[in-house]
Amino acid sequence: MGKSKLRAAILGVTGMVGQQYVRMLENHPWFEVTTLVGSRSAGKLYGEAVEWIDSYEPPARIMNMPVKVAEPESEDVDLVFSSLPTEAAYQLDTKYAARFPTVSDASSYRMEPDVPLLIPEVNPDHLGLLEVQRRKRGWKGSLVTSPNCTATGLVIALKPLHDAYRIRKAVVSTMQALSGAGYPGVPSLRIIDNVIPYIKGEEEKVAAETKKMLGAKSSDAISPDPMGVSVMVHRVATIDGHLESAYIETERPVDVEEAKEVLRDFRGKPQEMKLPTAPERPIIVMEQDDRPQPRLDRMAGSVPGMSTVVGRVRRGLDDHSLRLTLLSHNTIRGAAGNAILIAEMMHELGYLE
Repeated sequence: MGKSKLRAAILGVTGMVGQQYVRMLENHPWFEVTTLVGSRSAGKLYGEAVEWIDSYEPPARIMNMPVKVAEPESEDVDLVFSSLPTEAAYQLDTKYAARFPTVSDASSYRMEPDVPLLIPEVNPDHLGLLEVQRRKRGWKGSLVTSPNCTATGLVIALKPLHDAYRIRKAVVSTMQALSGAGYPGVPSLRIIDNVIPYIKGEEEKVAAETKKMLGAKSSDAISPDPMGVSVMVHRVATIDGHLESAYIETERPVDVEEAKEVLRDFRGKPQEMKLPTAPERPIIVMEQDDRPQPRLDRMAGSVPGMSTVVGRVRRGLDDHSLRLTLLSHNTIRGAAGNAILIAEMMHELGYLE
């Protein structure tokens, strides 16, 4: 291991998001995975415990590492990535965060007032909450959360439009991939030849998280954005990539071609800082009538799976409205990739010291 690399632990390492962490961190220039944590898989080698479903060949180094039981009090790492299920994360994320900088994909603490809910291109200033968090909780470490996978792609697309036109209302209908349900996902006889128009708690999460991420930070809290957000969710038989159709109403008049340029031109702090996992273009705008499509476009961009792909941008009912379709890779940008990008930004801003 290079001396300059920070030692990273992955919690919940055998799941679908855990597998993305393994893949994305294997040749990372700043971080190296040194600790794997699981519950049912504890005591086994990773290669014995994991049912690998990615087409990528997992690294032998990781496959031969033991999976440990969670021991936050005795861990010897520099940072922690948590992809634990909600209940386990509720028990363990704060125990790790008390000692180490921790980035969690779980929903357990996303809406806590002193916990940043972060997309690095959208609301990097929300990291300022960590000073409040450490002071209030007496932590040596910290906890930052990565958003719901559906909210992530949506908010990336809404952010530049909101800055340019002030969005009053967003009405969103989603078509969400099976991997969003975790492994083994949805039983085959429920989803083949079918669409399920319900995912427990998802509509409420996406609406609340969108408003928090687009909200304004004061000295010690986030004021949710007043934008109205209505979400209807559907589970569909694609493997990866959440497709979403959005109808947006704005305070200022919208020109369609100008709106496309606003989306294309969007850049954030990760691009300015040239972070390793930052895509050159956070938003890719497609002109084809029938794009984006999950199978064709979920890995688009300079860092595959990290860009939100937007298409079918067109006028709504009047010149204060817009319709568009967006696609985001739910286990990369919507989970592991976004969390790694958060950690990279924290590293460059001094939050991992």
